[in-house]
Amino acid sequence: MSYDYIVIAGYFLLMVAISLLFKKMANNSTSDYFRGGGKMLWWMVGATAFMTQFSAWTFTGAAGKAFTDGFAVLAVFIGNMFAYLLAWAYFARRFRQMRVDTPTEAVRRRFGPVNEQFFTWVIIPLSVINAGVWLNGLGVFASAVFNADIITTIWITGLAVLAISMLSGAWGVVASDFIQTLVIAVISVACAVVALWAVGGPANIVTEFPSGFFTGPDMNYPLLMVGTFLFFVVKQLQSINNMQESYRFLNAKDSKNASKAALMALLMMLVGAVIWFIPPWATAILYPNAGAQYPELGAKARDAVYLVFAREAMPLGTVGLLMAGLFAATMSSMDSALNRNSGIFVRSFYATIVRKGKATDKEQLRAGQIACLVNGLLVIFMAQFFNSLKHLSLFDLMMQVATLLQSPILVPLFFGMLIRRTPSWAPWATVIFGLGVSWMVVDVFTPQYVMSWFGVETLTGREVSELKTIIPIVAHLVLTGGFFCLSALFYKPQADSNVAATDAFFKDVETECVEDDAQDIVDRMQRNKLGDLTIYMAAGLSAMMLIPNPMWGRLLFLGCAAVVFAVGYALKRSARMDDATVILKPSTQTQR
Repeated sequence: MSYDYIVIAGYFLLMVAISLLFKKMANNSTSDYFRGGGKMLWWMVGATAFMTQFSAWTFTGAAGKAFTDGFAVLAVFIGNMFAYLLAWAYFARRFRQMRVDTPTEAVRRRFGPVNEQFFTWVIIPLSVINAGVWLNGLGVFASAVFNADIITTIWITGLAVLAISMLSGAWGVVASDFIQTLVIAVISVACAVVALWAVGGPANIVTEFPSGFFTGPDMNYPLLMVGTFLFFVVKQLQSINNMQESYRFLNAKDSKNASKAALMALLMMLVGAVIWFIPPWATAILYPNAGAQYPELGAKARDAVYLVFAREAMPLGTVGLLMAGLFAATMSSMDSALNRNSGIFVRSFYATIVRKGKATDKEQLRAGQIACLVNGLLVIFMAQFFNSLKHLSLFDLMMQVATLLQSPILVPLFFGMLIRRTPSWAPWATVIFGLGVSWMVVDVFTPQYVMSWFGVETLTGREVSELKTIIPIVAHLVLTGGFFCLSALFYKPQADSNVAATDAFFKDVETECVEDDAQDIVDRMQRNKLGDLTIYMAAGLSAMMLIPNPMWGRLLFLGCAAVVFAVGYALKRSARMDDATVILKPSTQTQR
């Protein structure tokens, strides 16, 4: 266990180095602090786009779902793939071309100032709730690993994420996401390789998985799984491609880099989706009682199966590397939420309502750091609250938050990019209507009530869980989405005071952003700094060969270190090539 502590300490030192290296770049202006000034390269933006869909929940709640239900867990991640495919083909570059620093500034340009204030005060609380779920997931796992108090773990991790977000803003957030992507890749691939070897290959996972790999246990109506898959695709298309989540692509240096970032996230999701879940699938075969080894976690006991695999099948030090991956996953999701929330608060409330446009850029920067601090503390308290809900698994908790609370907000922010003429009341009215739909789903359209329409009287616990996810998605797609779309019938141009701003918004959305003349310097800085950090990480992985493991374990760590070093070397070499080459470009000027 002492080796695991050393590995985790090394990871946190790397995160501190990121904060210090990028602190100066983040403090040049509020635009640099909130979105890196729109100067980031595609591979940095792609990493953060990928990592914001990846949290400790993937290693805990989703892994627990894979352990019990098999292939069904991939429905969520296949939905992510289709969503990033659409982002690459259409949305990513248009989000960058909105030419704003925060999502709610885009809402103001598209829907007007009233809707900007409304969405400011629904997005911030929802982000706090989501981040609380992620942080609670990490607390569950860490407490199981180190036999530590969950609340203590939540506070230590939450404060660490908060420090990184406050110090280095968007630059630190996105840079850490890139490094954390490498951490996740290393641990995921290493565990998957060992799992496949231990279980005898992928064919054995399918044939030996308890109670059926493709259907899982307690599923009398496999059609429900088809419905889950189809409607998750629809849900994720909206969840990723909307103005609230556009902050991923606002960081890109131009339109082309935004599209490349979405393509990178798509490819990583495509490759990673199966790799992540090979260990929990193998654990169901190798250690079928793994879900019962932590009864003190209640319904969340199965969420520790990744730990069981790392502890039982992997070389010494892997548990520490796994925990570093979990910290990475949680940090990437939480620090993005904190950075976005602080930008939304400052730009859409403090600067416009409190200071009425009189706040200097420096004042806004300080206000953003204070807002980040407050948001971070709220997230920690929210994670403590979720920890008290012992009867809910992390998978069910995440799904219910996403489908009941998030879906109503995302509907107008998704369709608003496609439908241009809607009355000014449509966005906020759609959210209120959607919350009513969520209430009906909970109290009226229960799984038992809906299935009674089809003559089904008895449902298993798993079928009820699946329906609790499907029904809200269908309800919001048909009812909430239909409400917003039908509101266009009530649009009257002469009554629209925001028509000029809307026209200007969509003109910008269709106009390409190109990098400015000074971008080459910033590009080299990004490659140099991240190249150094990646090489430091490779050195740390190489040092893990000193841990007293069998030769195959030492070689596994060496292979991981070699891959990471190759990435760092390529970044440093690319930066040197840029330094040695004089690139003459026509004068161009990007808009924000």
